[in-house]
Amino acid sequence: MPVRILHLHSTFSLGGKEARAVRLMNAFGSAADHVVLSAVPGALGARAAIDPGIAVSFPGDGEAPSLIGRPGPLRYARLARYMAGFDLVLSYNWGAMDGVAARRLYAGAMRLPPLIHHEDGFNADELTRQKPARVHFRRAMLAAAYRVVVPSERLERIAQRIWKQPARRVQRIANGVALDRYVGLPDADAIPGFRRAPGDVVVGTMAGLRGVKNLPRLVRTFAASGSAGRLVIVGEGPEREAILAAAQAEGVADRLLLPGFLADAARYVGHFDIFALSSDSEQFPIAMIEAMAAGLPVVATDVGDVRTMVAAENRRFVVPVDDEPAFADALGRLIASRDLRHRLGTVNRAVARGRYGEDAMIAAYRALYETAMHRPGALG
Repeated sequence: MPVRILHLHSTFSLGGKEARAVRLMNAFGSAADHVVLSAVPGALGARAAIDPGIAVSFPGDGEAPSLIGRPGPLRYARLARYMAGFDLVLSYNWGAMDGVAARRLYAGAMRLPPLIHHEDGFNADELTRQKPARVHFRRAMLAAAYRVVVPSERLERIAQRIWKQPARRVQRIANGVALDRYVGLPDADAIPGFRRAPGDVVVGTMAGLRGVKNLPRLVRTFAASGSAGRLVIVGEGPEREAILAAAQAEGVADRLLLPGFLADAARYVGHFDIFALSSDSEQFPIAMIEAMAAGLPVVATDVGDVRTMVAAENRRFVVPVDDEPAFADALGRLIASRDLRHRLGTVNRAVARGRYGEDAMIAAYRALYETAMHRPGALG
C-alpha cells in the first residue's frame, strides 16, 4: 500500500525547495501518494513539474484546513485532525510552521504521524536579522519535528545555535541535480526569443523574480561591466517591472531577455557563458549547482554557502553583497576572457560531479523518511 505523505508548503511556486520536493516525489513513484497544501493560495506553479503518473492532489478551500490564520488551539486542532490521516508530514519553511505547532500541541492526544521540517532560508523580511518572535516560536515548536533538515552549513549553525535544536535533530542534506543531463549541447529552441549573435557573451541566471534575488543589481552590474553581450534572466515573479525599469535606466534594455519561467534548466543553461547570482540571501542554491554541472563559471554575492560551493579557483569571483563595483569588475573579467571562463567552468563541473549528484540526495531523503516512519524500503 502506498505511503500517504502530506506536504505543507510556504508556497508551491517552482523555486529551489519546490524543485527538490517535486524531484523526490517523482523519484518515489508509485510508492507514495501525496497531498500538497500551500500557504499562498493559488501558488502552485511547481505542480507542472510533477510526473503525470504520480498520485498527487491539491485540496482547495473547504477541503483542507488553511495554513494561514491566527495561531490558536482550535485552528491547530483542525490542522492536527487533518494530519492524522497520513503516514508522514513534511513541512517547508516559516510559512508552514503552523503545521509544526499543531503537531507540538496535539501529537499525543491524536497519535499524529512523524513530521520532518525543512528549512531553506529566509525572505526579505529577515535578511539582516531574524524576527525575535519567529525565533522563539521555532525554538518552542521544532521539538515536535523528528528532524529539521537544512541544505547548508550556515542554516545548520542557525538551527543549532539560534533555534536551540540539538545536533541530533538537525540533519544537513546537500542539494543535488541529475548531473549527466547537464552534459552536451543545450536544446536550440529552449529559450523563447533567444538568438546568439557572433561574439556575444551570454550572462544568465535562473531565479524567481522576487526582491530577495535583487535582479536589478544584476542589471546594473551587467551594464557597468561594459559587456556587449546578452543578459538572460529566466523566471517569473513580482519584480519583473522593476527589472525592466533598471534595464531602461542603464541603457541595456535591448540586451536583456526575460523569457519567463522555463521548467527544465538542463535544456537551456548551456546557452549561458557565465552564471550570475545577485541575491541578498541564499543558502545552497540549486540553480548554481545546475550551472556548475553545465560547466559554467560563477559570479555571485557572498551569501549562504555559495563561496564554499564553487571550486576554489572560482572563489575570487564571489564578492561582498553590497559591493556592486566588485561584482561588475568580476563579471567584466569573465566576459573579457574566454580562457578564464573555460578554466573556471571546468573546475566547477568537476566539483559538481564530485559533490552534488542527485542520487546521493535522493538516497539520503529516502532513508530519512523511511526511518521516521519505521518502514524501511517503503519508498522504493
